Amino acid sequence: MSKISKLQIFALTVSLVFSQMGGNPRHAFASKAPPATGAIAEVNGVKFTKSQFDTEMNRKLAVIKNQMPPDRLQKIMPEIKKQILDDFVIRTLLSQEVKRMKISASEQEITEATERVKSGLPPGATLEDLLKKNDISKDKFREEVTLGVKINKLVLSQPLAMAKPTDKEISKYYQENKEKFKAPEAVHARHILIGKKPGDDDKAKSEKKAKAEMLRKQLLEGGDFVDLAAKNSDDPSKNTGGDLGSFSRGQMVKPFEDAAFSQKVNAIGQVVETDFGYHIIQVLSHSEAKVIALDKKIRDEIGNFLQQQKRQEAFNEMLKKLRAKATIIVSGQ
Repeated sequence: MSKISKLQIFALTVSLVFSQMGGNPRHAFASKAPPATGAIAEVNGVKFTKSQFDTEMNRKLAVIKNQMPPDRLQKIMPEIKKQILDDFVIRTLLSQEVKRMKISASEQEITEATERVKSGLPPGATLEDLLKKNDISKDKFREEVTLGVKINKLVLSQPLAMAKPTDKEISKYYQENKEKFKAPEAVHARHILIGKKPGDDDKAKSEKKAKAEMLRKQLLEGGDFVDLAAKNSDDPSKNTGGDLGSFSRGQMVKPFEDAAFSQKVNAIGQVVETDFGYHIIQVLSHSEAKVIALDKKIRDEIGNFLQQQKRQEAFNEMLKKLRAKATIIVSGQ
């Protein structure tokens, strides 16, 4: 089973605040009456003007216009418009509720939430780069993180959000989703690579294959795999004695995979040619596909996942109640 990520209620922008709850809390909303002049939406008296809408639309388009062809962009324009209006409604409802409940966010909580956002960025990416790409100021970012912290507290104030999954619920989920807990067939192997270069002619390739065959012969005669890999391999794995760790099918190039999964454990296989060069492979262990037992680690993973689901349900139910008692007016924009 793949790692279950933790529920994140704080987020970079208000749209992410809600989408990262899981599911989609947006719903179509009927217009009860035309909104006030100059506004295209109104929630409990809070207006969303055409100017504000255009500013948000331009910001979104600036981010995505280079990511898809113009015809595709035109097709999704209605969805973008709906998303902007939905975000306004949801943000306003939640902002009003955290204010009504007098929920606050401390400096420490805001700092911790910001650090969680940073830790979730792709390798090499910075928060400054992300804000610039999405045309979000530091003040706006702080405002949205602060709101996210407050929303998180609001959700956790709901009884359902804090309900712990029972052993029965965990076991039931495991029994009904066993396909998610399958460990694939895998091998743990090491290799020595005599690498090919794009400009190699037939003579150079023949010489490299001959070198690989010579090394294989040394291994069959009792040579030390770690030592030979360190001195001869053209792969970075030479620093760990050629050890590639464990891998399942689909992770290596086909000729290498076919050889590794068909070899006997500890045998020194025939020299295998790939686009990378000539490999001498030794399989250290081979495990068949199996269903992972419901041990403590898996129980904890399932428990965390079910806890996330309960919090999502609590959020959606809370939002549903807020909508039901609110006065929401949206034009046909």
